[in-house]
Amino acid sequence: MKIQGGCYCGEVRYLSSGDPQASIQCHCRECQYITGGNPNVLMIMPLDQFQFTKGTPKEFKRNDIENPVTRLFCNNCGTAIGTRSPLREKSIILKVGTFDDPSVFKPEIAIFTCDMQDFHHVDSGLKSFNKRP
Repeated sequence: MKIQGGCYCGEVRYLSSGDPQASIQCHCRECQYITGGNPNVLMIMPLDQFQFTKGTPKEFKRNDIENPVTRLFCNNCGTAIGTRSPLREKSIILKVGTFDDPSVFKPEIAIFTCDMQDFHHVDSGLKSFNKRP
């Protein structure tokens, strides 16, 4: 699979290739901060087949928690591009909203439904997990 995408203003662009490792709808509280309140829809892709083709994203990592993720975002428009996790060192977690063609996303699971808000929706046929599977 080949995914091209970038931020809202176009300052940061990327290309990701390879087979998706996962397609997830995440309801965790942290993702709600990043999305403005909704679940986060994301695809996990191989890091060795990912590259930024334009610009360099700004990085943010919390220093008050153990094993924080590194969040990548456009320094100009603020678009959340993706995440690198110490639990998945060979992967990049990409936000589906940054894809040029977000229709390629098909969720496989919903996770952290323990943090799900009343206004969130999980399709009845989607495997759901209170935390991680």
